Amino acid sequence: MDKRHTRLSRTWQRPGCRGDCDSTGRTLLVGLVLFAWLAALPAASTSAAPGGSASLTTSDVETAPEYRRAAVTLDGKVLFYVRGVASYPATRRAQEISESIRAIAADPSIAPDTLRAVEGTERTNIVTGDRTILTVYNVDAELEGVSRQIMAGVARVKIAEAMTAYRSDRSPRVLLVNTGYALGATLVLVLLLLALRRLFRWLDTVAERRFKSRIEGLEAQSFQLLQARQVLTALHTVLTTFSVLSVVVIVYVYLNFVLGLYPWSRPLAQHLFALLLHPLYTIGTTVLNALPNLVFLIILVLLTRYGLKVTRFFFAGLAQGTITLTNFDRDWAWPTYRIIRVLIIAFTLVVAYPYIPGSGSEAFKGVSLFLGVIFSLGSTSVIASVMAGYSMIYRRAFKVGDRIQVNDLIGDVVEIRQQVTHLRTVKNEEIVIPNALILNSPVVNYSTLAQSCGLILHTTVGIGYETPWRQVEAMLRVAAARTPGLLQEPPLFVLQKSLGDFAVTYELNVYCDNPQAIERLYTMLHQNILDVFNEYDIQIMTPAYEGDPAQPKVVPKGQWFMAPASHPASTDGASGTADMSR
Repeated sequence: MDKRHTRLSRTWQRPGCRGDCDSTGRTLLVGLVLFAWLAALPAASTSAAPGGSASLTTSDVETAPEYRRAAVTLDGKVLFYVRGVASYPATRRAQEISESIRAIAADPSIAPDTLRAVEGTERTNIVTGDRTILTVYNVDAELEGVSRQIMAGVARVKIAEAMTAYRSDRSPRVLLVNTGYALGATLVLVLLLLALRRLFRWLDTVAERRFKSRIEGLEAQSFQLLQARQVLTALHTVLTTFSVLSVVVIVYVYLNFVLGLYPWSRPLAQHLFALLLHPLYTIGTTVLNALPNLVFLIILVLLTRYGLKVTRFFFAGLAQGTITLTNFDRDWAWPTYRIIRVLIIAFTLVVAYPYIPGSGSEAFKGVSLFLGVIFSLGSTSVIASVMAGYSMIYRRAFKVGDRIQVNDLIGDVVEIRQQVTHLRTVKNEEIVIPNALILNSPVVNYSTLAQSCGLILHTTVGIGYETPWRQVEAMLRVAAARTPGLLQEPPLFVLQKSLGDFAVTYELNVYCDNPQAIERLYTMLHQNILDVFNEYDIQIMTPAYEGDPAQPKVVPKGQWFMAPASHPASTDGASGTADMSR
């Protein structure tokens, strides 16, 4: 006995081996294989059939992967399906049966009517001569819900028809006729492509000629919001798209027809057809399966949207003052709304995540993890600036319109955003400062107390010791009085900052309520100080030691109250000195 011919799926009977070799050994082998199946599938439901053979139910086949079926094909046409086991999968079994059928179909010495079914104890063999093409077992028939003999008869008819079609498709006459069809289809393809090209060129010309005047009129009525050239370009793009789609469809039909004419390229034609339909089928099936989840997501999005609208309406009332909360500043309204909006959206995403189609796939998880890592690595400074922006808002460090100083930068706040703050300098320059830098730097706000207490402007002058200090203070007061824009209340005051080696340093302090006019007020104040000191021939010192003077630089007592200073006796006891209590 030639042991190579014994297989589970089919039995090859090569020349030199008899067709009925050792039937008892085969039966024993089949029984051992079935026993191995049952032992490998403890979850399968089995029952003892008469004669000691085991039977499998349909539920066993559906739950056991090794019993999945595979198609036996010839020239891309499905003949029937066969099953397999874990040690001999259905795909391998179907492939070997297909090769056997192809071998006998290519052998002109084997006639289709020589196929016959040979019955055995546990199987039925489809043979031709001494060669076994297919073996049908009881389990194959039970899985199909028919008897083994019926299944074997159907398989024999299918194989015979496939042999006949295989030889007919490769006959010179059929190949010649199909070649004529292919040439004719090619000619039709060329004519259709030329016709389509001329058709769409004609449509493009007609569309531009007929609609150009109307589109230009529409452009005039829309106040240049809609340009004629843009509309014509869009129309041309639509026509071009339709032309390309038409060419693709025609070429696809042509390839499917021509490739299907020849048996060697017929499987490719079928795959070409499946290449288009399979994605559409997959998308449609996925959408139908995900339809309940999509409905849930739509309802969730609608609820979230209207929830955000109600929240925005509430905080808009807080910002406008129509709604008030105790100890809640109106400037906090929009930043608080943004925080709550982020929390609502984050909660919505957490709820919606399990219902997103594909969220449970490994690819979705991998992409989510990758994006999370990129976001974590690249957003550190961004998150820091955003948090700093909210911190500044709730700390009330400044608001829009305030004049502030951050390090060496001075300007008016024009916009406070989540990540940066925009300043406009007196030179009309815009400075964008990260909020994280502002949070970690000292901030001087010139506007916070300007309206209530006044902002103090101060400047210093150095005057020699020969000039009475009362006269200097009086001249500084005169210069301040000549400067418009300064407040009369609170009153100004003068400080003697230091008694230097060459001069006395005086500091004039005045009040203003307009921080944006600081530079202008300083300029006018300095101009008036120069004018007043020049009027009274008092020199503003530039300290530089060159040598001792011939006469000591002192003020005689009689000159203590030089103009514009006044003597205490002339002011009813009022002191002409500055109020040093400040």
